[in-house]
Amino acid sequence: MSPSSRWVVHLDLDSFFASAEQLTRPTLRGRPVLVGGLGPRGIVAGASGEAKVHGARSAMPMAQTRRRCPQAVALPPRTAVYRTLSETFFGVVRAAAPVLEQVAYDETFAEPAALAGADEDEVLAWAEAVRAEVRSATGLAVSVGAGSGKQVAKIASGLAKPDGVHVVAQGGERALLDPLPVRALWGIGPVAETTLARAGVTTVAALAALELAEVTALLGSAVGTGLHRLARGIDDRAVTERGEAKQVSAETTFDADLSDVVAVRRAVAELAGSAHRRLVASGRAARTVTVKVRGGDFATHTRSETTLVASTDLGAFTETARRLAVAALPDAGVRLVGVSYAGLTTAVQGSLFDDGPETRAAGAAAVEDPETGGMLPAVAVTEALPADARLADEEPAPDPAREWRTGDDVGHPEHGHGWVQGAGHGRVTVRFETRSTGPGRAITFTGEDGALARADPLGSLA
Repeated sequence: MSPSSRWVVHLDLDSFFASAEQLTRPTLRGRPVLVGGLGPRGIVAGASGEAKVHGARSAMPMAQTRRRCPQAVALPPRTAVYRTLSETFFGVVRAAAPVLEQVAYDETFAEPAALAGADEDEVLAWAEAVRAEVRSATGLAVSVGAGSGKQVAKIASGLAKPDGVHVVAQGGERALLDPLPVRALWGIGPVAETTLARAGVTTVAALAALELAEVTALLGSAVGTGLHRLARGIDDRAVTERGEAKQVSAETTFDADLSDVVAVRRAVAELAGSAHRRLVASGRAARTVTVKVRGGDFATHTRSETTLVASTDLGAFTETARRLAVAALPDAGVRLVGVSYAGLTTAVQGSLFDDGPETRAAGAAAVEDPETGGMLPAVAVTEALPADARLADEEPAPDPAREWRTGDDVGHPEHGHGWVQGAGHGRVTVRFETRSTGPGRAITFTGEDGALARADPLGSLA
């Protein structure tokens, strides 16, 4: 297939996490919404278009973002809802383009066979048809960009936002790319950007104007060659299905540093369970348990243990993760803990640690386990890292005993499904509504009202 006959499309659900909240909680439609951690160290995972107008962006500290947009409604993430909507979205797109290169929950590349050799009007019609099907199936808006390669399609979908289509004509790649800063190209981060700026190269046009030898002298042969081609609008990278995940994980950043070993062990157990649910859902077993512990000074310590056989034994995973976490505790308090399972296989060969573990770590000598006196692998890595800004893989199941908090899903025998708008001082205000009801009625109860029960977040999709 010649480059001129090729069309790559990039589909991106608009403000996905916040839009999912506005979809299932109609009172929030048209209002600024933030999704992410609500504690003092919380990070924004997603912001609605109404919040972005005030400067809200993903990966910003929640406290800072709320100062910029004090009228915003801040909610904790509901991964089950996002995953369900994401699966529906990908089901619709896959029906129109069977081969997808999934980038995230909410975005994907495709190279539809039906568009090979098509003109711009045909591409536009295809995109609008898929957008209509996505909205019908999910209730969400999707923006679509199309061009001769992945780089151009991705930039085009950004130009299409919100809720639109942008088709870059064949041969129009340079007109799109030339005015952009070099940072807009894939593969150019802060270091490469600085290197190029020192050479007076700040735009894609300036990078494209250089000779290949000049670019490779600045950025190296492997990186420079690819970037030079992208800057000139040449992008023949294939759209391919991504391989199955090589690990499953869960992690959390605490609102306040943990200094109690018991609290750390409890948190590790919850995370081990969250990661285990994903492992089982994927139909696989694991050989390696890894624990990540980040201290209050941002130094990160990891420990791993691997066996010769794979298992899905949650009890064994949990005890191993707890032991590794205790051995990796920093001198300062614990800011973040993560648990991951790797060495994944579809063949389950028995209990993970029954046959004598083969332990490993990226460090060297073993150390003594303070709980058992046994030997553990040494700290694998210690480095200064920024706070993790990504959405947790799966939030822990809600504790029925804890107090109500904003964003909790609620069930009531008379009023149906709702969500907590506010709670405190022994009172809880619940807005009873779902995707199909339109804005619902808010009712205030006492916090101990026995008629209120925690509900499955998926009930809000009804």
